[in-house]
Amino acid sequence: MKVSINVNKPGAAPGLIFVAPYTVFGATMIGQTGALIIDQAGNPVWFRPLDSRFTQNTDFRVQSYKGEPVLTMWQGTISGTQSEDPNLPAGDPEPGAFFQIINQNYKVIKKLTAKKGFTSDVHEFTITKQDTALFTAVKQVPADLTMYGGPADGYFDNYSIQEVDLETGELLFFWDVLAHVNPDDSMLPASSATSANNIWDCFHVNSVEEGPNNTLLISMRNMWAIYLVDKTTGKIVWQLGGKKSDFTFEPNATFSWQHDARFRSRTRISLFDDACCASSSSPPEGEARGLILQLDFHNMTAKADRTYYHDPALYVQSQGNVQKLSNGNQFVGWGQEPYLSEYRSAGNNKKDPSLNLLYDMQFPGQNLSYRAFKDKWVGLPFYPPSIAVNPLCEDTAIVYASWNGSTETVAWKVLAGPAPNKLSEVGTDAPRTGFETDILVHSIGPYFQVKALNSSGQTIGTSQIIHTGQEKE
Repeated sequence: MKVSINVNKPGAAPGLIFVAPYTVFGATMIGQTGALIIDQAGNPVWFRPLDSRFTQNTDFRVQSYKGEPVLTMWQGTISGTQSEDPNLPAGDPEPGAFFQIINQNYKVIKKLTAKKGFTSDVHEFTITKQDTALFTAVKQVPADLTMYGGPADGYFDNYSIQEVDLETGELLFFWDVLAHVNPDDSMLPASSATSANNIWDCFHVNSVEEGPNNTLLISMRNMWAIYLVDKTTGKIVWQLGGKKSDFTFEPNATFSWQHDARFRSRTRISLFDDACCASSSSPPEGEARGLILQLDFHNMTAKADRTYYHDPALYVQSQGNVQKLSNGNQFVGWGQEPYLSEYRSAGNNKKDPSLNLLYDMQFPGQNLSYRAFKDKWVGLPFYPPSIAVNPLCEDTAIVYASWNGSTETVAWKVLAGPAPNKLSEVGTDAPRTGFETDILVHSIGPYFQVKALNSSGQTIGTSQIIHTGQEKE
């Protein structure tokens, strides 16, 4: 997909942008679904398209595995993107989904699925400091929901938190949400199950991360709540938000339908406050925003420490995230709305949403990315660069050079000649310009080849030799 840059001011953090474009059912997908790395100017750096618009990647980002940088993502089909009448609650993964880890050469080095009959969930796949995989998973559990106001022949859309040894596949930790959280505390009425094959998405777990002292921080969108769980006992240490919050909220600190809860310190938590919606027809609670809360564990209060609003205001039905960048800036993916933004740490307020906004990118049409990230990345493709040639008149041709995923290519060397074993350099080295560089050369070949050069002038990749089919008379 081609993107638009709405705001681009000095002070943005270094790095590339990581998104995974797809769209909702009924919307036109512009481009293809897949995993996409873009530079700040909007140029693609690496794109791995998927073979169907109904297959998606989510949570595409840079992590570390065994001390090396890797790319991680979820892949599968999301309910609500492939049919007007989905068989599962909107946003649920369909069976067959999996997680994957890709190395710097863009080779898939690990594939992983959830255990105990659960489906690998779109929301979270984290490689821990112990090089284990921590993720969310979902399973439909038959239940009589009449006591909650739902159908008798219903189902809980139950979630689990799982931790798996990436080397052996052994399940190291399992936390069953239904065993610890009361469905009656859900902000989504059980009657909603009748529009989703009698499945009640009462919890909708959408993030988990390791916290201090062997704990887990877990966000549940449909509970409007964030939980701290003791991994040893499985008990909930405290609940932030929802019907049974252990904290009281100061003005402007409340949140709803939230995503992506993260510890910033022992007393500060960031989240994406969707403030919307029980359903596509429900009114929003308010504007979406990035939010950092300051927690006071003595008085058990929460106050808004930083807020990040979009200009113009956005009302976001689902998804979204807030990421702290290397220079302290904050990076916000706006989920179901087609934007991502970068702010100075100090943030802004509803009255002045352009304050401290440094960067804003917009996707085309109704394309979206569940989360968006910005990180440094060195891509070293195992496959060769690509070349195409357009012969012109006389002794000239345009050579097109690209190398999907190479972050180290700064220039191209063009070789041409009358035979594959008689190639020589034609012209001076051409600086890389965006994803594909077009180079005018004074040669008709008819054999051509390009070499990718790094910042030291070394050859780091060589294309195949192609024949244009035109011979010099």
